[in-house]
Parts: sequence; structure tokens; C-alpha cells
Amino acid sequence: MSMAVPSSLRALAAPALRPHPLMRSGAARPSPPHGAARGMMLMARRRGVAAAAAAVAADAEWLERLPEKKKPLYAHSLPCIEAWLRSVGFAQSREDRAVWVAETPLWHARLSLDVTDLHIRYLKSGPGNLEKDMERRFSYALSREDIENAILGGP
Repeated sequence: MSMAVPSSLRALAAPALRPHPLMRSGAARPSPPHGAARGMMLMARRRGVAAAAAAVAADAEWLERLPEKKKPLYAHSLPCIEAWLRSVGFAQSREDRAVWVAETPLWHARLSLDVTDLHIRYLKSGPGNLEKDMERRFSYALSREDIENAILGGP
């Protein structure tokens, strides 16, 4: 099956091809890698784009399987919850797969999928006027719609 790579994924590879923004237009530019080094860079870039495209396709499949938004979150499979979190702007932490982060222009947050509930902490270090971190917990018995509205509403 042939799958076209969305333009947003193609943009992931593009920065490596642009000159560094601090480099003056008249400054000498480093020559591009040749031979095996160039081939390895191109292969790595293609693999990264292909992996991102595969992740987008997998998310689309899981998003199609999402139960209706009025169903409690405990009625959702973990892959569906993960695809849903990515679709609303969260990114999974590399250090802890149960932790998700989001940065919006209004707030930054860290979300944890705990055993008994979903925990979100809005960070004072992000934008906004929080005097301290603000924490909220949501039971998995709440609907996905209610949790999404509460989380995306911010602190």
C-alpha cells in the first residue's frame, strides 16, 4: 500500500537542508557531506519521515476506533487514549510512557495516566500568570468529552 507523506511530516526533514539562521548570507557555508556519509544522512532522514508517517497512519486507525465521546475513559483502549492525546496536542515523554506534555500559547502542562485516574499539572514555568503549579485529577469514569473540555480549558 502506497501512502503519501503529509506536508507537515515533510517539514520535519526540511530544517536540515536550510542554512543556520545565524549564518550571514555572505559567510562560507560548510560543504555538504559526500559519499557514504551523505547516503547515511538521507537514509536516516527518510526513515524518520517514514516512521512519522506510519505513526500518523496508526493514530488515524485508532482514532477511528474511539468509542463515542460520551463514553467513560475506562471504556477506551490504551492505544485509543494515546492517539486521542496526540490529536489534542499532547506529546508522549521519552523517559516515561505514562507521561504526556503539552505547550499551548496560554499554558504548559504535564499529564500522567495513573492507575486510578488521569492527573494533570499546569506548570507555572509556562505562559500565563500561575503563582504555583496547579494540579487536577480526573477519574477514568468521566467521559472523554468532559475530560477533554476540562484539560484543554487550562488552569
